[in-house]
Amino acid sequence: MSGTGRVGVLTGGGDCPGLNAVIRAVTRKAIEVHGKEIVGFRNGWRGPLEGLTMPLDLDAVENILDRGGTVLGSSRTNPYKEPEGVERIKRTLEENRVDALIAIGGEDTLGVAHGLAGEGIPVVGVPKTIDNDLDATDYTFGFDTAVHIATEAVDRLRTTAESHHRALVVEVMGRHAGWIALHSGLAGGANVILGPEQRFSVDWVCDWVTRRFERQYAPIIVVAEGAVPEGGAEVLQAGERDAFGHVRLGGVGTWLAEELAQRTGHESRAVVLGHTQRGGTPTAYDRVLATRFGLHAMDAVAEGDYGRMVALRGTDIVRVPLEEATAQLKTVPLHRYTEAQALFG
Repeated sequence: MSGTGRVGVLTGGGDCPGLNAVIRAVTRKAIEVHGKEIVGFRNGWRGPLEGLTMPLDLDAVENILDRGGTVLGSSRTNPYKEPEGVERIKRTLEENRVDALIAIGGEDTLGVAHGLAGEGIPVVGVPKTIDNDLDATDYTFGFDTAVHIATEAVDRLRTTAESHHRALVVEVMGRHAGWIALHSGLAGGANVILGPEQRFSVDWVCDWVTRRFERQYAPIIVVAEGAVPEGGAEVLQAGERDAFGHVRLGGVGTWLAEELAQRTGHESRAVVLGHTQRGGTPTAYDRVLATRFGLHAMDAVAEGDYGRMVALRGTDIVRVPLEEATAQLKTVPLHRYTEAQALFG
């Protein structure tokens, strides 16, 4: 493939606040600055696999900046699990006269992008995940919105916990990284924060809960869905695996609330925030970050700088190899949880 007359864009994996802001920025800069056409591929990697496209022009992106989700749709499709997946993508790009591809997604979507780059497909990545667990970038868009939603939930739940003298366990997303739990727990003044990076002792949690009740206050525990108790295992919502080998987690909050009630004698309830953390209007921070990512991704395409991902370093947008971005997950250092313990109780 040569030249960059038409550029494809897709959004893969879970939906995320700010996706539409990236699509808008890519489209506007492609048309207004670089004089190129944009082709939207629908439903993640399913789009280039099956030739599912939609036109993206200035009118199509006029009022999508503040919308959650993605106008292109998404899926957890893995081309490497599909018959002749790579060749089908190459044919689709050729048939649609698409000379380069911008893939917006998390570890799985960008892992595919890295693989396709090695197959000779010109691709640029944009980091997206509410979990903030992509390496090589300080922050991903969607994370700030998710933390804001979780923090507001903790604030609201505290008043009902105090009114009824209950322990409340708030389960937030975070399969392998506890960034949402840590940040929303700190911002919401949680009394215990539990992440996936280190197994937790239920007795230790009970001790903090008991101390809180002794001071005549109701405890709030924030726990990531991937947190695991000592001697236990991940709590599964469903055992089947998706195309990238992931099982669906969920339920550790309910399990922990039941354990606390039995061991402490105090009434405990669990609230699972689930997909509310993904939905709705992105925060101003996420709109700005997503927009900057989109603008810089389009510049990378225009310059032919493929096999790269745009990333945030400090306050600057830089480009890093896709290989570096997908080599490992960015988890919370254990000392960050230790720092937070001074605020527990």
